Amino acid sequence: MQEYLHGHGFSGIRTILHLIESRELQALTTCITFYRYYRLEQSENFGPSHSSRSLVQKDTQNNVAIFWDLDNKPPKSFPPYEAAIRLKKAASEFGVVRYMLAYANRHAFSYVPPEIREQRKERKMLNQLENKGIVRSSEPYICRVCGRKFYYNDKLVNHFKLHEREQKKRLNQIESARGNRRVKLVAKFSMKMEKYKNAARDILTPKVGYGLADEVKRAGFWVRTVPDKPQAADIALRNRMVDMMDRRQVECLVLVSDDSDFVEVVKEAKLRCLKTVVIGDSNDGALKRTADAGFSWQEIMLGKAKKEAVSVVGRWKDRDVLKRLEWTYNPERDRKLYNLDDEFDTNSSDSDIEDLSSAESDSCLPNEKSKAWWELDSDSGAMS
Repeated sequence: MQEYLHGHGFSGIRTILHLIESRELQALTTCITFYRYYRLEQSENFGPSHSSRSLVQKDTQNNVAIFWDLDNKPPKSFPPYEAAIRLKKAASEFGVVRYMLAYANRHAFSYVPPEIREQRKERKMLNQLENKGIVRSSEPYICRVCGRKFYYNDKLVNHFKLHEREQKKRLNQIESARGNRRVKLVAKFSMKMEKYKNAARDILTPKVGYGLADEVKRAGFWVRTVPDKPQAADIALRNRMVDMMDRRQVECLVLVSDDSDFVEVVKEAKLRCLKTVVIGDSNDGALKRTADAGFSWQEIMLGKAKKEAVSVVGRWKDRDVLKRLEWTYNPERDRKLYNLDDEFDTNSSDSDIEDLSSAESDSCLPNEKSKAWWELDSDSGAMS
């Protein structure tokens, strides 16, 4: 039968349908048995399918949201992109990272750390020495867009301006196109645009700041610029956190800040039974003392926070189990649970108890006309 179905294909299925119409049940049963065996043999595994495996219940994980106060805590001593990626990996140990938000004003994005300034000065001095012929690089500078080689860094920068003009032309073509043509242009230029961005990051100097916003966006964060007003970033970040708590979108909050103004928000999150994690360089700050767990940027970059997060999550699970085991008396809940809707009349019950107790006491007291309790019937008969 297996060879018959393999050789005939649709004709074999047509034969089975013909048997159904002719109601030859005995032959039909045999054909169906062989056909099922043939289909199972052609499959890769006899076990459960992938769809049934996907239905297996997995351990529910917490939804995690990262709130980054870039106005107060930018990664000064670490590259922004690498710091954002390490931060995301550490937060993923507490659950599934659903939201990554960063807030700052324009001053935070235009600020250049002293380390970046020193690097730029050293690069400028090295370019001058190369142009004078005093210093020469051991390896040529390679353009990562077209592959050309240069012995001077300045010539590589001047050459890269050609690719910069090409990039602007691509963007203008995409912006001017509409509908299906725009989709085709994006698909056509996507590889070249990504290649240009990766090369420009190491060659060109950012026009504003040191590229903090672009690097954080590249890591997957949603970056928002707030007005240049005092505490504007803190207020916007606090409102966003409260809004997510009201909508119950997350179960764990990861706050990157050392600002003590967020203490009340962290307390509110703990009152709503949310897990709180604070990341900052201040080890003895009020924010870290209030939160459930706290880490420093050094621990994030070295990977220590990712390892310690396992024990922190274990403590949270133990605490949740203990909370479930706690028993509290709630009469309203017990009435609904056991259908005790009729109110219990305390006055009538007390009166019934008093009547019952008085009746029992009367029956227990001896009668005055009766004989003493120590006298026996034999004694009374003898005296008479």
